[in-house]
Amino acid sequence: MSAARSDTAPATGTPPRRLRLPPAVRPCLPPLALYGAAKLTGLLVFAWLLTYAGDYRRKDPRFGGGAHWWDVLSTWDGWWYLQVAQKGYHPGPLRPLAPGSQFSAEQNSVAFFPLYPGLIRVVSELTGIGLYGSAILVSVVCSFIAAAGIYAVISLLAGTRAGTIAAGLWAVAPAAGVEWAVYTESLFVAIAAWTCHAVMKRRWVTAGLLAFLSGLSRPTSAVLIGAVGLAALVTLLRRDSRREQGVAAPLYAAVAAPLGLLTYIGWVGWSMGGPGAYFALQRNAWAHYFDFGAYTLDVLRNVAVGHGDYLFAYSVPDLIAVQLVVALPFLVALLLRKRPPLVLTAYALASITTVLGTQQMFGNTPRYLLPVFPLLLAPAAAMSRLKWPSLLVFFSTAAVASGWYAHYVIFELGIP
Repeated sequence: MSAARSDTAPATGTPPRRLRLPPAVRPCLPPLALYGAAKLTGLLVFAWLLTYAGDYRRKDPRFGGGAHWWDVLSTWDGWWYLQVAQKGYHPGPLRPLAPGSQFSAEQNSVAFFPLYPGLIRVVSELTGIGLYGSAILVSVVCSFIAAAGIYAVISLLAGTRAGTIAAGLWAVAPAAGVEWAVYTESLFVAIAAWTCHAVMKRRWVTAGLLAFLSGLSRPTSAVLIGAVGLAALVTLLRRDSRREQGVAAPLYAAVAAPLGLLTYIGWVGWSMGGPGAYFALQRNAWAHYFDFGAYTLDVLRNVAVGHGDYLFAYSVPDLIAVQLVVALPFLVALLLRKRPPLVLTAYALASITTVLGTQQMFGNTPRYLLPVFPLLLAPAAAMSRLKWPSLLVFFSTAAVASGWYAHYVIFELGIP
């Protein structure tokens, strides 16, 4: 009897412990789920379009081609980042090219900042999954960190529903295809969003450290660094905020923020024989330089009359870029109407000025504007008044369509 009782007796002991997420992480689950679902849908549509067209199979693996559709995600700039991750840098004096070439100097890997390829190398060494797999892993993880950062910033200003929608909008934005490719957009936006959040929360030490890291990721970090510095300066100049937050922390942020960018630009100058070597390389080897908007106006004028008499002309990407540029004044006006914090306003306006004022591949304007996440504030706040069935229809449609306009157009019909 005793044996029978023991067989049927309920088991005693400690019940299995459930995996519990930190309280700070739980609010991020809905926006991350929306972001991930939209991104995955767009990627699958992109894969189908690539396979259907099959053009990538006939292209150089370095320039938009490959044996498989996913190889396309590591071409163009991605090829350079993988080269740096594998071989490091090989700086040297600018090497002029023969007259008549589109560029006047030979391209060099030092044009690509070290943080992203460094992370690729570290992840590859730790996981053993190879450089390509590590690069995609870094981009995907950073994209979710970026989406969480966008959610955190927008939620502070317009509520959690708007923050969730903003994360979803970033997944279907024009040129969002690079977020899960061997590109730095996801890494930089992750840093930028959480830097702005730190400033808004008055966590100046965190803001300074993140801005420092941003300077090692890409040259356009200058706009984020400037926004942090401006916010810190205004805090120091106001007696009330100086009394409340002190002097040391904002001053630290202002001083630390530019050190990463200055260090790398200085190293390139020292390695290549001149303090302006990085900018000379960008101008002569990539035809990228600040021209106060002359190139942008030239493109707008040509596209308006159906001409292609401008540098880096790609009809479909350029047309999408023109529509985005035309929408910018409206988006900026809506942003300013919301009266966002100074750091967001300065970051957004400086980013837009830099993009439109620089000669670069115009069809990539949506990619260059992808980090300007504060522009999502007003649309997300307006859409937060919609009910979820309407939002589900919108995001389902946009996610499918993004496989074309945010992925295929930039990778196959242009140069990302």
